[in-house]
Amino acid sequence: MTRKKIAAGNWKMNLTADQGQSLVGAIVQADRPSDVLTILGVPHPYLQAAVQQASANRGVQIAAQNMHEAISGAYTGEVSVDMLLSLGVRHVILGHSERREYQKESNELLKTKVDLALEKGLIPIFCCGESLDIRKSGEHVTYVSSQLQASLFHLSAEDFGKIVIAYEPIWAIGTGETASPEQAQEMHAAIRNLIKEKYGSDTAESCSILYGGSVKPANAKEIFGQSDVDGGLVGGASLKAEDFLSIIRSF
Repeated sequence: MTRKKIAAGNWKMNLTADQGQSLVGAIVQADRPSDVLTILGVPHPYLQAAVQQASANRGVQIAAQNMHEAISGAYTGEVSVDMLLSLGVRHVILGHSERREYQKESNELLKTKVDLALEKGLIPIFCCGESLDIRKSGEHVTYVSSQLQASLFHLSAEDFGKIVIAYEPIWAIGTGETASPEQAQEMHAAIRNLIKEKYGSDTAESCSILYGGSVKPANAKEIFGQSDVDGGLVGGASLKAEDFLSIIRSF
């Protein structure tokens, strides 16, 4: 079964409105492989403009970087799933390590967010990954497995099949450090095997698992060449059109 190749960019809290508009325009207008889905995770204030820019190009889709777990209510400064859907957003990044750390988002909270996103028709890009201490302890596979089991493994096979997983070794985010292609493959294979044990081969083989951790033009081809790596969730390198396009073309 052929898995979808995905190059996703996470802008985080970067770029002005004009800079963002220029970047989306450059990505949308460029020649890109037709078999690679490009997803741009832009800050909430830029979502509507980005969706409008990307609407004419089916190979580019827009993701929100987060959403609140409640449908609506007195949550000043938060963004709801219906708000995102009303703008034409179709993906949402959930469980990024920075939100787990800084906003103290738990596996249980993320379970609620995943359920709401799927109920409403948003596609979660679900992030998981371990710290340097956990990696050094040799417990990284167990730790990441527990994240998936706690937040996702209550889902039906049908709903699980809608999710994109992004494995991000926290020790390699924004540090310049990168997991070796072999380390990335080891964890991606472990994740796929865990899915296989829970949901069976068909679901496991159709699930796109992205690598996120200092992906750059210089290392993307080798990382994406691993048998269980289906693309990347790219941070800093997604902020420059030339770099991100090079990554998109590196499959």
